[in-house]
This record gives sequence, C-alpha cells and structure tokens, in this order.
Amino acid sequence: MNQRLAVLGAGNMGEAVLAGALSAGWQASDVVATVRTEAKAQHLREAYQVATTSDNVAAVRGAGLVLVGVKPKDVGALLDEIAPGIEPGAVVVTVAAGHPTSFYEERLPAGTAVVRTVPNTPAAIGAGITAIAPGAAATEAHLEAVEHLLAGTGAVVRAAEKDLNAVSAISGSGPAYVFYVADALAEAGVLLGLTRDVARRLAVQTLLGASRLMDESGEHPVLLREKVTSPGGTTAAALRALDDGGVRASFLAAAAAARDRAHELGG
Repeated sequence: MNQRLAVLGAGNMGEAVLAGALSAGWQASDVVATVRTEAKAQHLREAYQVATTSDNVAAVRGAGLVLVGVKPKDVGALLDEIAPGIEPGAVVVTVAAGHPTSFYEERLPAGTAVVRTVPNTPAAIGAGITAIAPGAAATEAHLEAVEHLLAGTGAVVRAAEKDLNAVSAISGSGPAYVFYVADALAEAGVLLGLTRDVARRLAVQTLLGASRLMDESGEHPVLLREKVTSPGGTTAAALRALDDGGVRASFLAAAAAARDRAHELGG
C-alpha cells in the first residue's frame, strides 16, 4: 500500500490523527492536509512541516490512506468531489460521525476499502481510544494499516459496525461526562469552602489518579470502590447520596440518549 496520507479536513480530530501519525513514524513529506483558511495552513506547516492545500482532489492523488475529517454534513459532497481521484487500492478512513460505511462505498469507486472509526478528543494528546470497523471491502491488512495510522493517538480497538453508536455513546461522548463530573466535584469543593483553584486541582488529579489505578491494577471498578469505602464511613455516606440522587440511572439514561441520537443522525 502506498504510504502517502491525505488528511481531508484538518479540524480538531483530523489534526489529532495527523499528529499521531507523525509520532507513529510517518514522514511529514508523505502527508498532505486540506484546509479552508491560510491561517490553518500556516499553523499545520509550522507545527508539523506537512504540505497543505485547498484542493481535495489533488490531495488524494497518490495517497494510499485518505482520512475524511470534515463535518458530517459535508461528507457527501466531499466524496462526490474526490471519487475520480481515489487511487486503486487506497483505504478511506473516516472520523466523521453519523454515516455508515455503505454511505461511503456508494459514492466511491467500486471495491474501495472503507474503515469507519469512532475516536475521542483525548486523541489530541495521545491518550484517546478509537474503535474501528471495516466496510465490505476492507481486509485484515487494511485494518492493520489503520491501526498503525492511529497508534499515536492512543489505544485502538476493533468493533462491529452495528455497535459503533454504542461505542460513540460511551467513549466518543465519554470525555464530556468526565468533564461534567470534574466540574461538579470542583463546584462541590467550593461549596465546602475550598478555593476554586484548589478544588479544581483536587478534582482533576483525583480523576486522573483513579483512572490510572483502574488501568494499571486491572481490578474491577467495584472492587476498587469497595477498597475506598469503609462500612459506615464518609465514602459510604457519599455513595448513598449519589444512589439516592439517581446518578447511576442518569448515566445509563445519558448513554442511551447519546446512542439514540446517533441513530437519528444516520449511524
């Protein structure tokens, strides 16, 4: 496979994948990104030393991997535009939400391999997790190429395409849930008399440390929670208040709402 990479739409997620690809060993000379503004082009050239253009068709010519990073509403028009320029054997990778692989396959040359991905925003610092699912023509070799492309953005897992809306509800939207919890914890600290700066630092580091402990220990979250919770103690009282407030049920409802909205958007 030609190892030239075209990033069509270097927004937040497109730029995160671009940065991750370079950290995973791609050469800047083998990467081209398409942009709409000269300011963005200058940023990418200065930050990553990659070529930039506003011409999507020119970008995909000679590219073995084509990353679609435009907004979902713009995907159809983009595919119609680039279809004549797609190289035989190229893999089209999408980070755009909402459209199934069949949407791409119907608009691209017959037999084009399409891999759909669901990344999340921590990919920007190499701490994300991305689920990938193959289209009809994607092979094991194609999936391995996409895994290599995304390796610099964090963990990569494979999933069935039918499950990607559920993936989006958990890991795709998940950072927003964590930020929500962090904000709530910090606000609680302020309510209890802490300064806003101290409350924020306590909340953020607690979430970071707890996440690392779960990951590195491999223990089930329930067991880790029990280790913090002494019978009749302060944590037990706090957890009871959370249960009384329906927090667990609200998380389940939130994930279901996110999944259902993904269905509505065409996924």
